Amino acid sequence: MNNCSGHEYHEATKHSWLSVRQYPNRLDWDNQPASLKFYPSTYPHTPLTKAFPAHNLIYHIGGITAKKSYPGVEYYLRTNPSAGALYPNEVYFQARGVDGFEDGIYHFEVGSSSAVLLQPLNPNEGLEPFLKLRHPMRGLLFFISSPWYRSAWKYKNRAYRYCLLDAGHLLGTIDAGSYLYDHAYRIAYNIDLEGLNHFFGFGREEFFLSAAILAVPEEGEVEIPKQTLVQSDPTGGVFEPNPLIERTYQETIPLQGCHAEPRFRKFMFHKSAWEEAILKRRSIREFSKQPITKAQFEAVMEIVNQPIPSDCDEPITIYAVINRVIGMPLGIYKDGTLLKSGDFSQKAGYLCLEQRLGSESAVTFFLLSNGCNYRALYQKAGIIGHRIYLASEYLGIGCSGIGAYYDNEVCEFLDDPHMVLYALAIGQ
Repeated sequence: MNNCSGHEYHEATKHSWLSVRQYPNRLDWDNQPASLKFYPSTYPHTPLTKAFPAHNLIYHIGGITAKKSYPGVEYYLRTNPSAGALYPNEVYFQARGVDGFEDGIYHFEVGSSSAVLLQPLNPNEGLEPFLKLRHPMRGLLFFISSPWYRSAWKYKNRAYRYCLLDAGHLLGTIDAGSYLYDHAYRIAYNIDLEGLNHFFGFGREEFFLSAAILAVPEEGEVEIPKQTLVQSDPTGGVFEPNPLIERTYQETIPLQGCHAEPRFRKFMFHKSAWEEAILKRRSIREFSKQPITKAQFEAVMEIVNQPIPSDCDEPITIYAVINRVIGMPLGIYKDGTLLKSGDFSQKAGYLCLEQRLGSESAVTFFLLSNGCNYRALYQKAGIIGHRIYLASEYLGIGCSGIGAYYDNEVCEFLDDPHMVLYALAIGQ
């Protein structure tokens, strides 16, 4: 496992009871990077409207659903959650033969709820070669990037974890939206990331992480456009290098021993209720200590365990600490099997950096992996986390993602030595 990408970084960025006290975060509020990226008004902007299914689909991928204002602070809630509401990811897409869009390369400008045309495409041009595809693809190709300093401003070295998790949540919005609009999709990790970074004009402030294909091949061949794009500042002029994150990104670009997951998930949601869940999804800030039902828990797990189609499927083990579920004994579960009986609610809260979310929930989940491809496995954890969020909302219960925990102590508690990727809590 020592040759697997990202493992040294993961080890170096673990939290412990001592580390969070020795190295507390001190934030420079006067130098916070912007969480929204804008291109100049000289670029053609297409407002997203309900008149076109593709417009609706793109809006559901990270669109703003609400605004919250506090004295001196204003921030937006989106269809995707983000650690610290910092949103260290951007969405770009290529449209070919799609109603509502000229064939071209676009940026989803969340702040204006519009698609910015970065470059129109001729029939024999496109981004397909970066995805190792020869033929033109009719439909939408999505590309997820990370202006990572938005997160590193607060979370320092550990920020790459959150950039990957949040990118996974964006892929989860594609997973959710593709069901709503009857689009098949697959996720691509084995792509030319460095070529994409160069073509989009990215400097060290932003880099690509993954892609999703919602398109079908057509006859002919395409080549990369000769004219590269011009970068627009993704952080409002605020940026500091981080050699550990930048080095780890380069180390996690190559993939090894990937196994594709060709199966497609089979959701059976009522579509209007599913769309409502997408738009109303929120991170719960406290639970009432009231139980959920066994049927609700099993429904969440049935959704979570559906396949995630991709070209690099990594193993994720989901542990569930049952704190308050009617009809289920308290204890630690793995794959539906009770591993250890007992009331571990207080322990679960302690492991989640002593947050009451972990102890007052009905269920606290821990996601672990022994996979080798760090970039793919962490984003998969984010997709699973997004399914837990939306399934909970659909079933009338709440969810909160927890990206900070005492890594080694979680491993000891679960008797599992592998990497801890994510914790989530659900309940009333």
